[in-house]
Parts: sequence; C-alpha cells; structure tokens
Amino acid sequence: MKCLSVSQPFADLIITGKKVIELRKWNTNFRGEFFIHAPIRIRTEDCKRLKITKKLVTGAIIGMAEIYDVKKYKSQNEIKQDQKFHFASKNFHDRTFGFLLKNPKTFRIPIPCKGKLGFFDVDLPKTKIKNKDLVIDIIDEEFRYQWIGHH
Repeated sequence: MKCLSVSQPFADLIITGKKVIELRKWNTNFRGEFFIHAPIRIRTEDCKRLKITKKLVTGAIIGMAEIYDVKKYKSQNEIKQDQKFHFASKNFHDRTFGFLLKNPKTFRIPIPCKGKLGFFDVDLPKTKIKNKDLVIDIIDEEFRYQWIGHH
C-alpha cells in the first residue's frame, strides 16, 4: 500500500481529521487510501505556533487517509485563504499543490517504519494473510475497536 511521510504535528492533524489539505511542491496522479507516516523529526516551532503540547508519535505509520483530488494553487492569496485547512506556516507558502484528504483513520498501535520521499510502497508486517482487502479490513476493525464504549 502507498505511504506518505508527513512531519509532526501535521501527521497527527491529518489522522484526527483537522488537516484536510496537505501542501506539496509536487503533483501526483495517485488517488485512494494511503498510510500516514510520521518521521523522527518534529517541527517544534509549528507545535508551539499551533499550541500542540501532547506527546507525538514518530518513526512510525500512525494512520491512514484518502486522497481524492489535488488542488493547484495559482497565488499566495489562495494558499492563505485555505490556511484553516492546511495549517501551514508562511515558510510553506512556496507550495503549489494541495492534496485534498478525507476519511482519516488513527491506528491505536503505530507500525514502526522508516520514511522515504514522496509516495512509497509499504509492505505490512509479515502475515499469512494473502488477501490485501482482508488486511485493510483488519486495519479498519482495529480502528472501530478503539471506539467500543465511546459512543
């Protein structure tokens, strides 16, 4: 399955459904579900700016989301208008593509993994299950499990 490394705190904002646009300098034709990887590095200045004080998971796949479209930004003003959807600081206003995200899911148990640039393929931990749809169902079941007793 595809995976994308997103620095903390932005990875956490994506999997909790608060960040629905991921800014990048590059475009993609990829559409569909992908894993969210949180690399080792935490952007501490962004944590301070966004008033995020909780302990953030790093060096692992922490959830998944779905990319359903890509928005091409034509001006800095357009990027500023979408600030509440991407949370980027002024340092990120050189980005021209916004990956539009939906259906975020948080993994209760992060999967340790090394990140890479761009979208990269990840093989889930070795399993005897050959059917990838079944593996995704197991991940979905794990997501639903965390909500038992929380309705």
